[in-house]
Amino acid sequence: MISFKGTHYPKDAILYAVFFYVRYSVSYRDLEEIMQERGVKVDHATLNRWVGKYAPLIAAEAKKQKRQVGTSWRMDET
Repeated sequence: MISFKGTHYPKDAILYAVFFYVRYSVSYRDLEEIMQERGVKVDHATLNRWVGKYAPLIAAEAKKQKRQVGTSWRMDET
């Protein structure tokens, strides 16, 4: 579980911004405008900090939940 303790913004706003940046690879200034259109006034430097802090944590959580795959895609011919 990712901790958002001490943040001044709602968890949903932070997650939305990070996912949007990673998924669509927009600039921080463009993302600042997108967030402002959605009613969240946040600076592009803050978005940069959020992505640097939370993107690796989100990726690690997703990797933990990923299903285990087999070691080889080839069929055993025994």
